[in-house]
Amino acid sequence: MATSETTSGGATTFRPANEVPWEDLDRVFGERGDPARCHCQWLKTSDRTFTDMPVEERTRRFRAETGCDDPEARETTGIVAYRDGEPVGWAAVEPRPAFVRFRKTRVQWAGRQEDRADEGVWAIACFVVRKGFRRQGVSHALVVGAVEHARRHGARAVEGYPMELAPGVEDIWGELFVGPRSAFDAAGFLEVTHPTTRRSVMRLAFQRDDDQRDGSQREDS
Repeated sequence: MATSETTSGGATTFRPANEVPWEDLDRVFGERGDPARCHCQWLKTSDRTFTDMPVEERTRRFRAETGCDDPEARETTGIVAYRDGEPVGWAAVEPRPAFVRFRKTRVQWAGRQEDRADEGVWAIACFVVRKGFRRQGVSHALVVGAVEHARRHGARAVEGYPMELAPGVEDIWGELFVGPRSAFDAAGFLEVTHPTTRRSVMRLAFQRDDDQRDGSQREDS
């Protein structure tokens, strides 16, 4: 099911990855650079497994996980953004435990105690914006689309782990694959922790219909 968001760069439409052709997602990731070499497998594996895995196997796994070209697939791992019919971006969003690396990294857990296996909390873990469409509000639009995708699939809350670069500093190491903090701020996320100088844990909690009904019943009693 498609959703849309309008930013300064124009109207952006989103679709779950299983509802789009693999060729569209492949155009977003391109043939060179970190996205093409990784295909979101760094977050799904341990260091040794990732290092030993050929690029072709990373691509094969990613394609299987997304379920592209299969609208009837029960699961997918993210959303694809379009502008004027052109695929322009990708955001990985699924239940937080799906990202194996998050279970042990300090950034996600510093200063808080939570059930790391809680599938009710989803994570927006990785962004790819196609070359030629960067600095046009696509990352912000992707956050909005990812939030709606998580909400529709029963998430209780959704998190992000964005990076904040110093003024005037460019992203030369690809660190912004986690998204810029400004995109999460604009989408209404609140800071949970600030584990490093440049990294934040941001969260948007949903109030479900049953919670709203319970609250109404308490007020009426």
